Amino acid sequence: MGAEAWGRRIKAYRKLKGYTQIQFAQELGISVSVLGEVERGSRIPDSALIDQICKTLDIPVEELLATSN
Repeated sequence: MGAEAWGRRIKAYRKLKGYTQIQFAQELGISVSVLGEVERGSRIPDSALIDQICKTLDIPVEELLATSN
């Protein structure tokens, strides 16, 4: 999955779960600027960050990876 697709999906799930960028970044232990880069698609999250995102959002990694065709 490309960086933009990761970013769109992470942002959508973050909003669905009611987190602001600031709250979510704090939960993840990363800066708001890093989260913004991920959500804009200018940074691809590494596997550790993806795992932490899924744990924080309480979703399986497979759900974040799922694409609708």
